[in-house]
Amino acid sequence: MITKREDVRNIAIIAHVDHGKTTLVDELLKQSGVFRENQEVTERVMDSGDIERERGITILSKNTAVTYKNTKINIIDTPGHADFGGEVERVLKMVNGVVLVVDAFEGPMPQTRFVLSKAMALKLPVICCINKIDRPEARPDEVVDEVLELLLDLGADDDLLDCPFIFASAKSGTAVKDLNDTAMDMQPLFDTILDYIPAPEGDPDAGTQVLISTIDYNEYVGRIGVGKVDNGIIKVNQDVVIVNHHEPDKLKKVKVSKLYEFDGLNKVEVKEAGIGSIVAISGIADIHIGDTLCSVDAPNPIPFQKISEPTIAMHFLVNDSPLAGKEGKYVTSRHIRDRLFRELNTDVSLRVEETENTDSFKVSGRGELHLSVLIENMRREGYEFAVSKAEVLYKKDENGKLLEPMEKAYIDVPDECSGAVIEKLSQRKGELINMTPGTDGYTRLEFSIPSRGLIGYRGDFLTDTKGNGVLNTLFDGYGPFKGEITYRKQGSLIAFEGGESVTYGLFNAQERGTLFIGPGETVYPGMIIGQNPKTDDIELNVCKTKHLTNTRSSSADEALRLVPPKILSLEQAIDFIDTDELLEVTPQHLRMRKKILDPTLRKRAQFAKNQAAAAATANEE
Repeated sequence: MITKREDVRNIAIIAHVDHGKTTLVDELLKQSGVFRENQEVTERVMDSGDIERERGITILSKNTAVTYKNTKINIIDTPGHADFGGEVERVLKMVNGVVLVVDAFEGPMPQTRFVLSKAMALKLPVICCINKIDRPEARPDEVVDEVLELLLDLGADDDLLDCPFIFASAKSGTAVKDLNDTAMDMQPLFDTILDYIPAPEGDPDAGTQVLISTIDYNEYVGRIGVGKVDNGIIKVNQDVVIVNHHEPDKLKKVKVSKLYEFDGLNKVEVKEAGIGSIVAISGIADIHIGDTLCSVDAPNPIPFQKISEPTIAMHFLVNDSPLAGKEGKYVTSRHIRDRLFRELNTDVSLRVEETENTDSFKVSGRGELHLSVLIENMRREGYEFAVSKAEVLYKKDENGKLLEPMEKAYIDVPDECSGAVIEKLSQRKGELINMTPGTDGYTRLEFSIPSRGLIGYRGDFLTDTKGNGVLNTLFDGYGPFKGEITYRKQGSLIAFEGGESVTYGLFNAQERGTLFIGPGETVYPGMIIGQNPKTDDIELNVCKTKHLTNTRSSSADEALRLVPPKILSLEQAIDFIDTDELLEVTPQHLRMRKKILDPTLRKRAQFAKNQAAAAATANEE
């Protein structure tokens, strides 16, 4: 018999990036008494990874639980970036409602639309939390109208349009139901969750059914499956079978060795768990997202939407530069292979394929940010490797026509910069769909653009908008191939010989373009040391010292002035490299280089490529 479990609520916090989800969860944890009164708590305590803390973004969804008025509220903090949308899609299967957080100044943004449409597809009730109402430029009343417009736009029914609105300042830990009320604490939000989010329901007497929605990984216990108990009871040492909605042949008998529930930031061991509980299960080696754990006598899988396919790929290669193996702890193809396949334990949106070359692996993900976070994590763990330029993954339709991934780009730029942005994106096959003048001298542009048109564009975008532009993208399915795109208008400055860069050599080189290195850096032939403003590559000798002579000129002893080098971040370097270049990644350095280091062989390869391109053009004509 279906019953409700009134002492539990399961919610997910969803929002566009930077609208304050993680800070809101912090306050819910603090005000529910999870921490001692004198306990020191770091800000954004849910962002546990180093990169998450440094960049202020959430990458992996996190589970936590608080108790309010004798009701356990399981909370899942989700990522806001489109690249980690796979995380959001999955965890919504575990919850009975969502809290949609919207910035009181920015209003609904592209990712707000994405996460809200996913919640609506699962018919989940929504509480809308207008956050940051203490911002000087906040406009909460207008934002409420914008949220309702968005709901109408997405085809919401009357129940959803009557969703409750809460006005909050997560930073100061207060929330109110009406803007005229005096803000004290988060109690109005807690009360709304209890009143509006339905209690989980299921049949406690039926066979066990637990859908695994996320995978955690621990060096000591291996894979940990996290999911909600939909029906029945799950116990420690119980025999269960693994089945999967998308794999009808899957049927494997396993034993539950340990069972945990969430309490605050900790996992607490329990002997059994009933319907509505979010549990973590360890001891099952090959448990995957989308698997259902069932009673042996009733193996019924729970339907589960397929994870969105990756749209972008890079090759991870063993580093073979002259400086290979000097800085990294893990450098062989076996090390790199093991690490990449281990990443698949927790990241469902990632794909890793072995290639014909044993030293190269094709890694596919949801976007450049998705892959750059993996590269940065590996670098910090002591891995040394090289990566190629990101390429998009094409498909073919039933008629054999080539299709490519498309993106919707939403761009807010100062009015005077909009011309430069439109021009650049048009060159990259972008199509301007909408242009609306905004407030405070900003214009909002909406583009439909191939994913590959955005590869390497963010650096240009920041330059063109003087750092004041905001660019948000959203995957928009596959569309017809739009034709060739020239990624980079500038060439590279390439080191001609190996050694240590010296001031004299760099002083002569800086006249040719922008340098990426300073004096005292180890260089090798074929390494990229700068950017040429013209389209062709130039080879330079930056290790060249001044020849000493017997005569002295009046200006000989004047110090040579070097322009400070432009130091590229990981993302900028991934953006900068062209299709015939690689990025060498080590724990200490990021070096860009040509794939073919020898200048003669490089020229031959370029000549052969030009000949092939000319022949292909002639055939088309």
